[in-house]
Amino acid sequence: MRLAGRTAIVTGAGSGIGRASAVLFAKEGAFVGLVDRDRTGLQETLVAIEGAKGEASMHVGDVSEADFAKDTVGGVMARRGRLDVLMAAAGFSCGGTVLTTDPADWDAVFRTNVGGTWLWSRAAVPEMQRQGGGSIITLASQLAIAGGRGNSAYIAAKGAIISLTRTMALDFATDGIRVNAIAPGAIDTPMLRRSFARHADPELVREASRDRHAMKRFGRAEEVAETALHLASDASSFTTGTVMVVDGGWLAA
Repeated sequence: MRLAGRTAIVTGAGSGIGRASAVLFAKEGAFVGLVDRDRTGLQETLVAIEGAKGEASMHVGDVSEADFAKDTVGGVMARRGRLDVLMAAAGFSCGGTVLTTDPADWDAVFRTNVGGTWLWSRAAVPEMQRQGGGSIITLASQLAIAGGRGNSAYIAAKGAIISLTRTMALDFATDGIRVNAIAPGAIDTPMLRRSFARHADPELVREASRDRHAMKRFGRAEEVAETALHLASDASSFTTGTVMVVDGGWLAA
């Protein structure tokens, strides 16, 4: 198993890419701290992990709260004595241009996506420094590279995550801490379905998004999780500061 004996924390583990990654990490031998504000979703993830004979703990709260991040990392450290992987997968999208996005929604998107990545990295890095290394995996988007319409806050936040990822990779490379981003295309998750539902004709937008991919389909959360596993494991031991695109050919089309 590629993560045998290791400890991971995954934010946004209650659904989608976060859940798929947490389950895969556990199947590969890691103990996983599951983080989300959705208690029901986290419970479902925990059941999936325990059904696969894995080990995990649940931590319910808002990823944008500094004390929650600090306390959760501290609790996992007290139980396990080490932290090898942090995957900051929690995300939020509201839709809208710079003219139509409410300032409160803009702030909420940045608090969850960028603030959540920063705060959890801030809590995890000192523990990884003490043990001589670790892997931090952030979640960007192909839209942060290609651009997109009607989702200005989310796309700007994902662009900020790419920049944060690269600077953290440089700041902590000599500590043995690798920091990499995954930029998925449109992945069939609850968040994607909610984004389509915001439009007047959700099915039309869904078809256009699907067909924008060279592979003419949406990705599966499990496909992104495989990339996360690669970045979490020793297979990526010489990889840091990069953005791994998992987009079904979106950027190439």
